[in-house]
Amino acid sequence: MAAPRRSFSCESATQTLEWMNAIAVFLRPFKPLLDAHVVNFFKDRLWEMVDEQWMECLRKESVENLLKLPSGFVQDYWPHSLQEFICTLRSLVFAREPKLSHPFLCNLHVASLGSVLTQGMSLKKKHEVEILAAVISKVASGSGAQTIIDVGSGQGYLAQALSFEYQLSVTAIDASLHHATVTNARAERIKKHYAAKIAGSQHLKVPRTVTCHVLSSDILTALSTVSLHEENVEQSTDTNNSLENDVLENLKSHIGKASYLYNNRKIGPPLVLAGLHACGDLSVNMLRTFVDCEQVKAVVGVGCCYNLLSEDHAEKTNTPCGFPMSRAAKLSGLTLGKNAHDLACQSAERWRSLTKDDALQNFDVHTFRAAFQMVLDKYFPDVLTSSPSIGRKGKALRRQRMRQVIESKLGTKGCNTVPFFTFKQQCKSAAGSLTMKTDELEVVDGCYSNMALRVDACTTLEELPQSSSSSDVRCLETTVEKTDNYLLFKEFSMSGLSRLGCGPSEDINLLEIWKEAQPFAI
Repeated sequence: MAAPRRSFSCESATQTLEWMNAIAVFLRPFKPLLDAHVVNFFKDRLWEMVDEQWMECLRKESVENLLKLPSGFVQDYWPHSLQEFICTLRSLVFAREPKLSHPFLCNLHVASLGSVLTQGMSLKKKHEVEILAAVISKVASGSGAQTIIDVGSGQGYLAQALSFEYQLSVTAIDASLHHATVTNARAERIKKHYAAKIAGSQHLKVPRTVTCHVLSSDILTALSTVSLHEENVEQSTDTNNSLENDVLENLKSHIGKASYLYNNRKIGPPLVLAGLHACGDLSVNMLRTFVDCEQVKAVVGVGCCYNLLSEDHAEKTNTPCGFPMSRAAKLSGLTLGKNAHDLACQSAERWRSLTKDDALQNFDVHTFRAAFQMVLDKYFPDVLTSSPSIGRKGKALRRQRMRQVIESKLGTKGCNTVPFFTFKQQCKSAAGSLTMKTDELEVVDGCYSNMALRVDACTTLEELPQSSSSSDVRCLETTVEKTDNYLLFKEFSMSGLSRLGCGPSEDINLLEIWKEAQPFAI
């Protein structure tokens, strides 16, 4: 077993810098893999960038063990270099388990929000809003702030909890005019409920809404500096161009006033910046505003969509990018890129919690998509230049698998035909509703003919007879079509070509491509 690695910490600036540099040094040799995309696995022969011993070892591993890899799982019999790699990686990652032992969170009172405030929220959203609203309220109290700026407020769930439940003054900022309209309408309904419960309803605090793209910390600083006296920048649901121009002009006047106050250091009352799921650069702009704006006394944020962070080397703009944010990070010379950002957002816990069947479905989808990339590269190279998107095919694959399970339960595995109307009724009772394409079923004399007979799941293409004549190739393809994965890949490819507007052609040899990809399928 590889020796345990040292632990890193962010308790001081020196320790944080040491951790950042260690990550940069670790990632640099693997930059070609970080820049690669899984869809190009076969086309670019990405496996050749991986140690041969690692590949040979991991190809023999069980699905259950592979799912534990992102969580730092190792086996004693694995190559020493692979164990070293995983243990070093494990020492560099941030702790995933939440630490709620901070003294600030002691005796935190979390108000249970009623059905009126939580209308439209999922249970997850309700949990998040309740906890974060309680934390923000305590932070505001400790910093002497009575005003909260909710950045990326969405439909106003957090803003309304802070206003109505904690009686804080809230300005909700979101880029969507529709969200502002929904927030205002929802707040009016909630206000009526609270007005009936509380005497002196005129004192109820209602969130103000601002529709604005927070493209930089300068804009957020300006909005944070001024106290917006108007109830709303815009409440109308009309979205024609003239109205949008009026909104922009109105907003410019607010920003201009804010900039004047800020430049002359006429700082207003203290406030707290808050954000629940502040997307991409929004979280970065909140932090920069906290540093730049004296009025902002605290920032409470839960970021999301880190893959959408802009990056210096990829963006051609004068606006500061989201990554790297600090001077120290820039000095490390580390660059990531879009594919690395997407990879970093993969959840190790989610992979670890998958069942074997769910994992196999995920692996199949990745295999099919990467093999389909070879189809495009060979037969439609011009399409590849436009970075084609063929949609999410995972659900279609799951429906295909469900159909096979239902067929098996109905006895079609041992018998080719069942009455079609009976099959249809049984499908409805077994799966609620199941849609099948007409070319997947054949009705003969009122009976359903199963066109996709299954063969032994362990059968590989190498075990099938090899042939060279055109008639033998057609016969081989007919045999191979009886294997689940080739049939699914063929359907996946036809669907993808249709989505891209590329008509099927007799020249496309899917069998040849699948034979190249099949050894890598699990």
